[in-house]
Amino acid sequence: MYRLTVLYNQPTDPAAFDDYYHNTHIPLARDIPGLRGVSISKSESLDGSEPHIYLITTLDFDSKEALGAGLGSEAGKATAADVANFATGGVTMLGAEVIIENFA
Repeated sequence: MYRLTVLYNQPTDPAAFDDYYHNTHIPLARDIPGLRGVSISKSESLDGSEPHIYLITTLDFDSKEALGAGLGSEAGKATAADVANFATGGVTMLGAEVIIENFA
């Protein structure tokens, strides 16, 4: 499995970010071919301070090639282009081969 991790920095307006992300961006992402699963997490710091990262999204694909094909599709391009519409704090995207799943 290959995972794309998207780290969204603190937005200028968290409520507007949340509304747009869940009602506009996620519906776009659902149409990316080859997308096997998505996980969305809100960040919290362990010491109670405001974390630099606001939201973490992971998108799972069967392989790096499947990710490339998905992002290269019309739905993938539309989803990527949409990030600038709401990620006012900036964003970092990282790709990685999943080595261990469900560590137990």
